[in-house]
Amino acid sequence: MTNANTAMNLVLQGVGDCKARLERIAALTASDHLTWLGDNAVRCEGFAFSTALCQTIEVAAQAAQLDTTYSIGLHKMSDYKLLAMDMDSTLITIECIDEIADMQGLKAEVAAITEAAMRGELDFAASLTRRVALLAGLDASALARVYEERLRLSPGAERMLKAVRKAGLKTLLVSGGFTYFTERLQQRLGLDYTHANQLEIVDGKLTGKVVGGIVDAEEKKRTVERVCAELGIAPSQAIVMGDGANDLKMMGVSGMSVAFRAKPVVRDQANVALNFVGLDGILPLLT
Repeated sequence: MTNANTAMNLVLQGVGDCKARLERIAALTASDHLTWLGDNAVRCEGFAFSTALCQTIEVAAQAAQLDTTYSIGLHKMSDYKLLAMDMDSTLITIECIDEIADMQGLKAEVAAITEAAMRGELDFAASLTRRVALLAGLDASALARVYEERLRLSPGAERMLKAVRKAGLKTLLVSGGFTYFTERLQQRLGLDYTHANQLEIVDGKLTGKVVGGIVDAEEKKRTVERVCAELGIAPSQAIVMGDGANDLKMMGVSGMSVAFRAKPVVRDQANVALNFVGLDGILPLLT
């Protein structure tokens, strides 16, 4: 991560009544400057970092169900101008395509393909084509049922969006999922930009195809870069959140990459990994 004995900051955070756990893990850093960022987060400042200490903290924090984020120096919300988010399993708790497939009695088959694609074991575009093809003939009303009955925002989503909006950041929802859901979330949450795949519907039924090109990893990255260019900012002024392998390219061009409840390949490459706290877990990192 960095050289031994580098002065490092660490934010520890958790959910529920976690102050005693936070204090216990914070003590491992031997930092003489702790800043409490509310009841559920503490920043240990300027402690002597070493790989061995990091490993000790990580094991203890995992056991205590606390998230850890290391940084040299402090980051402020004003350092960023755009928040870009993946949709499925990031902004929302479900994979929409798996729930649509459930209406066709094919959830297990489709979910297995989704999971492999998110772990980076399958080409995303090819896997999406396979999954969408299995939906052919399904009544389009299934989309409304998924949205109304199963789609839920991830914990902390609304608090996070309120805070970033108040700070003047623009918001982008960029998804390998479907416009049916991104458009409704845009209206509901007041998001500035969205980009996703469009399911083809003919005579009220899904054809098993998408209209136009597929929003894969490369297209997600291009979308973030395009929106940054429109806003006149550098990609380094963007925070990008995701959970699957198809999010890595757009996360890679950002100033802060956030892995939310993510696959191991994503957690390993992100600046920030939120495994226990909600999406609003980015807020204590930006104060």
